[in-house]
Amino acid sequence: MRELRETELSFVSGAGDECSSGGSGNDLGGITDSSSIGDDLVNIYEGVVQAVSHVIERVADAFKG
Repeated sequence: MRELRETELSFVSGAGDECSSGGSGNDLGGITDSSSIGDDLVNIYEGVVQAVSHVIERVADAFKG
């Protein structure tokens, strides 16, 4: 095995040819702060549930009157 060159280190770290402007340069689907991804998913789910509930309520009200 050999040691990696500086340009190879940037590829391994996920930064590509250039250094990132903060953090490690890694991302998960464009998300660079993965520590709160669970909270983000819960918030997205709650928003979808609220939107669907609103639509169901509007459709039910349309059939009542």
